[in-house]
Amino acid sequence: MSTYRLKISTPDGLRFDGEAERLVVRGALGDLAVLAGHVPMMTTIRPGECRVVTEDGKVLSGKTGGGILTVGQEKVIALLNDWEV
Repeated sequence: MSTYRLKISTPDGLRFDGEAERLVVRGALGDLAVLAGHVPMMTTIRPGECRVVTEDGKVLSGKTGGGILTVGQEKVIALLNDWEV
C-alpha cells in the first residue's frame, strides 16, 4: 500500500514523524481516513480515537481531545491537544 509523510504534534512535543499508510480521526463532519493521494484539505479534529497505521503495518491508537488536521500534497500534519497512545 502507498504511504505518505505524517507528523503528529502535541503541546508536549512531536509524537509521530514518519511514513503512514492510514490516519483515522473524527473530523468536523464525522470520522475520516486519510490515505496516500488524499485531496488536500483542512479540518478540526473532534475528541475521540486517533489511529495511525505505519508503513510496516504497526497500529498506533489512542484518545485525543481534539485538534487541527492539514492534508497537503507532500505531507499530513495533525496538531493535537493530546494523544494518549
